[in-house]
Amino acid sequence: MGVGLVALLAGVALLGRGGAAPDAAGTKQAAAPKGSPQGTSRMTGTPGQAGAAAGEEARGARFDATTCWRDLERFNEDVTLENFRDWAAPLLNSGDALVRNYLKERLTELIGNDPARASEVLDWSLEAQGKSFGMYLMAVRDSEAVQLPQVSAKLLDLGLDERIAPERRAGLLSALDTQKKLAPAALDRLSAFASSPAPGEAGWAAARTIGRVMKRDAKNNGDLTPYLDKLLTIGVESPDEQIRYLGQMMPMHSAPILDARSTERYAQILTTEGNENGRDAAAHMLSLSPEKEKVLALFQKTFENDPAVCVRWALFRFSARVAGKDALPVMANMAVVDARFQPVYRAFEQLYASGELDWVRLWNSLPDQDPFHCLDRHD
Repeated sequence: MGVGLVALLAGVALLGRGGAAPDAAGTKQAAAPKGSPQGTSRMTGTPGQAGAAAGEEARGARFDATTCWRDLERFNEDVTLENFRDWAAPLLNSGDALVRNYLKERLTELIGNDPARASEVLDWSLEAQGKSFGMYLMAVRDSEAVQLPQVSAKLLDLGLDERIAPERRAGLLSALDTQKKLAPAALDRLSAFASSPAPGEAGWAAARTIGRVMKRDAKNNGDLTPYLDKLLTIGVESPDEQIRYLGQMMPMHSAPILDARSTERYAQILTTEGNENGRDAAAHMLSLSPEKEKVLALFQKTFENDPAVCVRWALFRFSARVAGKDALPVMANMAVVDARFQPVYRAFEQLYASGELDWVRLWNSLPDQDPFHCLDRHD
């Protein structure tokens, strides 16, 4: 990985500068190919340059924007966890995003699957300034070691530590989103924090992390019930509307089949949530409930009482997902309540009459899937 990044960084930088750089006398030099001695002072035969190389070994790497990075190959080969911070500091100060990304990936390699190294880098992040905080944290997040219990536990402890700045706590909790699964105790702590009064940006990160790990665990055929339960707790109890909405909509990315308790909780959200985006998400999720007759009756009643056209559009189209062709009488009544739905009702009616019964094919066959401009709101 390191060698590939060396080639990538050198190539991008040379392309950006026309492939050549002025020497000390102001003349143009051709860019040195990979492996050429021109790029690193330690490989030249000039005594003065050899002395400079020895001095640079003591100081660490330098960044020279006019000749790319003279010490890139030496850094890649010789950097260790012990000298990483000293060597990386001037490179981070350059502000070059490609260099910063290289440093993050090289540090991830150095961490490997070693929990002690991951813990040490987390300690660095607590006192880091500027963009080095994010670089250190992302290196841990992408490492193998982050899956180890002692590393994920430290991330969680730091993310819930009130002595740390809120934006940094958000980053620490977000770094848990690559976990393959979350233990019950971790789910309890994240859910309780996100549901607490005024958790701020860190609470939002906690809810999103639960949803992202839920999606990953779903791909591994894991049990989604614990995640769904905690997200619904956040979706019902959080006093922060944005965090509450995140708890309501994140299960949409995993599409779990709802049990009776989850059906009741989403029915509560559908009928009491003040944010119409949350009611829209609840309609989506309720269409995954096996209690079809109950959900269809709830959709019909809610359609009559909810004035928001986007919520009505969710109730209308997901009625077809709930009951298929048997939902047409309910959808016809909805179109009587709100005449704006008559054209889309006729489209559904015609598709069912043509023999189309599968929900996905039916949806993809609609002449207009977004007649009320509502479908760009669930990122």
